[in-house]
Amino acid sequence: MNDTLTIALWATNLSVPVNGLAGWAARVEAKMAEAADAGAKILVMPEYAAEQWLSFKPEGLKPTEEIGWMADQAAEALALLKPLPEKYGVALLAGTMPWRAEEGCRNRAWLLLPDGRAIHQDKLALTPGEQDPDSWHLATGDEIRIVEWEGLRLAMLVCLDVEMPALSSLLAPQNVDLLMVPSMTYYLSGYSRVFGCAKARAVELMSAVAVTGCVGAAPGTTQNDQNVSGCAVYMPCETELGFTGIHSTIGPVDTDVVDGNQGDGPFLIARDIPIGVIRQKRAGAAEVWPGAWSAKHVSVSSA
Repeated sequence: MNDTLTIALWATNLSVPVNGLAGWAARVEAKMAEAADAGAKILVMPEYAAEQWLSFKPEGLKPTEEIGWMADQAAEALALLKPLPEKYGVALLAGTMPWRAEEGCRNRAWLLLPDGRAIHQDKLALTPGEQDPDSWHLATGDEIRIVEWEGLRLAMLVCLDVEMPALSSLLAPQNVDLLMVPSMTYYLSGYSRVFGCAKARAVELMSAVAVTGCVGAAPGTTQNDQNVSGCAVYMPCETELGFTGIHSTIGPVDTDVVDGNQGDGPFLIARDIPIGVIRQKRAGAAEVWPGAWSAKHVSVSSA
């Protein structure tokens, strides 16, 4: 692979109504074309991008039935997206969508590759709302999947998962080149937690971390009447990488209105992420990084 990687991140504006899955997929395809024109190899969408489907939900659908209804649409939605990566030569992390499993619905991210593979990653740490039987009740995932593609080692963590240091410890020995984090955050505080922890993961894993979330509110939503987010790619804080650990970023917003009309949402082209240099640092050239450090020799005691 090349020593650099260009990716696109789309902080999807959920406020734009769609009239069905075909309309939603057409909106995604337009962004795939835009990413391809910009030379991006991957397009990253946010957690619960599928909530936009609620703009055409059936009349009388109860809030507790929304997850199940979206899960019923998910296979068809995924089928509409699957041809796009081969068509545009761009991998697609299609955000997350509810997906039926044996123990209930999971919050599942899908990575679709130009070679035809479709790899999923379930959310591992659920928010209180995702564990509430009177809300969007979901089941937890139990595995982190490492994806090898075009010489890259990729991984995904969904929103709250990136805030869990225990998961970072599991990933540290895996030599991940790019960690992708689809998120949805209601307040600026949530955005700050997710994006701040994503930056920390870049230091801990000695890898690039890409994170994006939703803005606006989906027509028909009963759960998320606002969303605050942006887009960012973080790197280890090394002198050769620009000191600060920030490769590129679009700051947080809660809406995307242009001349009185709803826009698509912030769209970031993160150009030439220096994967090769980051790998060199991970292989032993970093200033102080001790490698995949387990703390197994450390005990905790009362003083």
